[in-house]
Amino acid sequence: MLCDLCGKEGVIIRRVTRSYGQGDNLLVIENIPLLSCPHCGESYLTAETLHEIERIKLHRREFAKERPVPVAEFV
Repeated sequence: MLCDLCGKEGVIIRRVTRSYGQGDNLLVIENIPLLSCPHCGESYLTAETLHEIERIKLHRREFAKERPVPVAEFV
């Protein structure tokens, strides 16, 4: 796969977890495909992935499962 930024071959897909919002509006989305280029060091999401994230956020009640999450503060 070619990097959209530097054009070199070798982009890999990593799966990441991202959080959106805070407090009662917090939504955690797991297994988001992130494209990462070993040549230029950039990582980015495709437009298709961004659209899917927005769809999940809009319909969060249909997609999300509640789970207790321990939270630690870096001090």
